[in-house]
Amino acid sequence: MAEAYIVGAVRTPVGKKKGGLSAVHPTDLAAHTLSALVERTGVDPAAVEDVVMGCVMQVGPQSLDIARNAWLSAGLPESVPGVTVDRQCGSSQQAIHFAAQGVMSGTQDLVVAAGVESMSIVPMGSSIVKDMPFPFGEKWVERYGMQEITQFRGAELMAEKWNLSREELERYAYESHQRAAKAIANGYFKEQIAPIAGVEDDEGPRPDSTLEKMAELRTLRPDGRITAATSSQISDGSGALLIASEQAVRDHGLTPRARIVTLALAGDDPVYMLTAPIPATRKALKRAGLGIEDIDVVEINEAFAPVPLAWLREIGADPQKTNPNGGAIALGHPLGGTGAILMTKLLHELERTGGRYGLQTMCEGGGQANVTVIERL
Repeated sequence: MAEAYIVGAVRTPVGKKKGGLSAVHPTDLAAHTLSALVERTGVDPAAVEDVVMGCVMQVGPQSLDIARNAWLSAGLPESVPGVTVDRQCGSSQQAIHFAAQGVMSGTQDLVVAAGVESMSIVPMGSSIVKDMPFPFGEKWVERYGMQEITQFRGAELMAEKWNLSREELERYAYESHQRAAKAIANGYFKEQIAPIAGVEDDEGPRPDSTLEKMAELRTLRPDGRITAATSSQISDGSGALLIASEQAVRDHGLTPRARIVTLALAGDDPVYMLTAPIPATRKALKRAGLGIEDIDVVEINEAFAPVPLAWLREIGADPQKTNPNGGAIALGHPLGGTGAILMTKLLHELERTGGRYGLQTMCEGGGQANVTVIERL
């Protein structure tokens, strides 16, 4: 099988709800990232064979195949097509998988994998028909019953199953903010960010947050453990990567920065919804012939604090190597953009620290997960 290489990775800052990016049209937000990717890699954009872009709420300003529209909005060649992918929160990580698979199969040589979401402009849940709020059919109900299926309930179920106290969840959230604030202060993200609309840094981290302030917040559900402080933030952002074959690297004078080692997927209980990173990680490590001790940096999306905490407990990973610069609780989670943003962060952190292997995973609606393992070159 042919190798697939990451030769470029860039992202916008992640803007907070009603923040500095909230007025930027999502097509323009994604177009900015695509332009930055082309500029930074120096690739001939006409040589790109496809643009695969993750986006979850594909309605209104994010409808009509935003991948294609963003490429055209960036002023890039009309000859390059684009396709938009929805695997819920893992949409742009799946875009990376599709791009890598195209290269590994030998049917493509140069593919852009990207993601975008403007949650300020297209709120979460916009794609659900209001007079039909339960989006499942009779056969689904026969299997799982007429019960609440939400990420909020899933997070509470995880906290209960793994016996994670509210205090433990809040300690994790506090650490996420502290790590993110330190990373920004030290300039760790500067090289990977393409500033836009006057925003240069991620807007989400709250370095002045305290455990005492978190303890005062109301839980999202009566008698629950999850609060806004232990949940990912509503955000706006975009990321993009260029995936190339060995032939494309030679033909276009590109520099491989990482090799895609393995790609894995898993499904798990759709009611718990958020647990699939655990079996997906086990599958990916086995396929790669690696142990968790071989992984130098982990990016696991902090949809809610129970997700990384349960994963850490089950996988036995090093907490210091896991989301070392904070995660979505502090930095935000622009749904379809997060996979590409996390991979950009993962690659740059491996380069900054000299690590060899990186692993990325995230929970996704329907009880699914992607895992990507890369090797820095």
